[in-house]
Amino acid sequence: MADGGRRATVADLLGRLPRPNGERFAVAFERGSLTVELYAPRGSDPQKPHDRDEVYVVMHGSGEFVCRDDRFDFGPGDLLFAPAGAVHRFENFTGDLTVWVIFYGPRGGELPGG
Repeated sequence: MADGGRRATVADLLGRLPRPNGERFAVAFERGSLTVELYAPRGSDPQKPHDRDEVYVVMHGSGEFVCRDDRFDFGPGDLLFAPAGAVHRFENFTGDLTVWVIFYGPRGGELPGG
């Protein structure tokens, strides 16, 4: 991370993708229970449920966000939430989809069943 661990840019992190095993995310920052990543899936979104609460901030692209039984259209500037353990994914998204991912709180989420 640039600037002594206090600044990360989309451009710098995109430059690290894909990672050696084809992963489409790069860690920007970690501190305590907080992890911030940049995620840029291409073609499909293979992610599985995570064990912590998760917030996405859409930087580029648009599509549909599916979380449990809900489906939302999204675009740049939108904020999306997936509680710990929830099945979620991006679908029908544009090729430039780039999102900040913010994981936080304890494993299992801050509120059970969120």
